[in-house]
Amino acid sequence: MKFLAGAITGGVGSIVGNPFDVLKTMAQANTGSSKSLTAVVGDFYATAGIAGFYRGISANIMRACVLNATKMGVYDIAKGVVTENTGWSRKDLRTTFCSSMVSGFAMTCTVSPFDRIRTALMNQGDKKMYSGFVDCALSLAKNDGITSFWRGFIPIWARFAPTATIQLVTIEFLYGFFGLKSI
Repeated sequence: MKFLAGAITGGVGSIVGNPFDVLKTMAQANTGSSKSLTAVVGDFYATAGIAGFYRGISANIMRACVLNATKMGVYDIAKGVVTENTGWSRKDLRTTFCSSMVSGFAMTCTVSPFDRIRTALMNQGDKKMYSGFVDCALSLAKNDGITSFWRGFIPIWARFAPTATIQLVTIEFLYGFFGLKSI
């Protein structure tokens, strides 16, 4: 159930956030002079239309579903393993911390390929290099090798682990504060 809840919330969130993700990716890939956000949005809309803001949406939805499903599902499983092997309670901060770190590692393993594909789709510009998610994945695997899907693994984990830890420790604190059952 936690995998499903995480997947649904991640997918819906990515639909809402995709235009901003496209703008962020464009801004980071820009090598020319800096433009205001209003100018970037106006120029992009004029050339790509509303559909341009949803470039890479399939990869983004899949990425968000996998990321959130992994975070919540692995966190719950890890909490069970940690409590069994340490004797700590499920509400113990040490349990939350260790389980969050494991969850962050699993997130990195499962999400890195989607990040790579999503970035390639969003950066293809006006000249479409890929016909879609599968074409992009196959092309990247063929040209760069299967291990290229995990480029930057350590920095990604260095971002996911503390983020997941802060999120999950905060959630657990709020659950306890409001008298709700721990995850």
